[in-house]
Amino acid sequence: MSKGLLSFFSIFIALLMGALYYTDVIQSPFISVLNGIKSNYHTSTEFIDNQINKYFFQARHIEELEKKLRQYENNHLIMQQLASEINDVFVQNRSNFKTDPNVELVRTISYQKFGDQNRIWLEIDEYNSSKIYGLTYNELVAGIVVSHNGRPLGLLNSDPKSSYAVYVGDDSAPGIVHGNNAKHLLVKFIPAWFLIKTGDEVVTSGLDEIFFKGLKVGTVISVTKSQGYQTAVIEPFYKANNPNYFHMIKKVK
Repeated sequence: MSKGLLSFFSIFIALLMGALYYTDVIQSPFISVLNGIKSNYHTSTEFIDNQINKYFFQARHIEELEKKLRQYENNHLIMQQLASEINDVFVQNRSNFKTDPNVELVRTISYQKFGDQNRIWLEIDEYNSSKIYGLTYNELVAGIVVSHNGRPLGLLNSDPKSSYAVYVGDDSAPGIVHGNNAKHLLVKFIPAWFLIKTGDEVVTSGLDEIFFKGLKVGTVISVTKSQGYQTAVIEPFYKANNPNYFHMIKKVK
């Protein structure tokens, strides 16, 4: 192959890859097809793993699942009882409030773009693209779910567009947490009259109706003041370790 023809193909491939990376119009059909293929791949690999576990590790696997099932059933019953009692209190006090949360297990398909580990495509049944959802992993806040071209896109904590309402410290100082494409997160707009110190725990406030109140986010490692507000740098509890599944909070109340 001549050098001229080789250069032509190299330039053509570079232009094609650039167009696919930066143009949503061109990306959209490719992403839809690729996500479908990836979803089928994940389903197939899970089926194969389940079959292997079934035939080679069946007894041990079943025993472990039975223990987990008993634990989940016990916890579920306790939560149902608590929810029922809380609703009864609301009724007795003639309150219109009620608690009816809804959490769904969702599966990761792939990263949105190569090299960006803060954005992931998710596979979600009955997805409402007009809402923002909370994303958790092992009861720790992992990020939020937003709509991108009508598809569910997970923005993990470190993404700059991942933000939600939090409380800081024992006095529940209000603030808004943001990612900054770095290891640590920022909590901004904390009123200056609250005493914030290193080691204070940061939890969700629930005021944005994205997360339940009290879910763990991180701990304060430094604080600065400017223009009547404080900004806290926090060490997040959730570490992005590429899990296959998250829990998504579809409904807070």
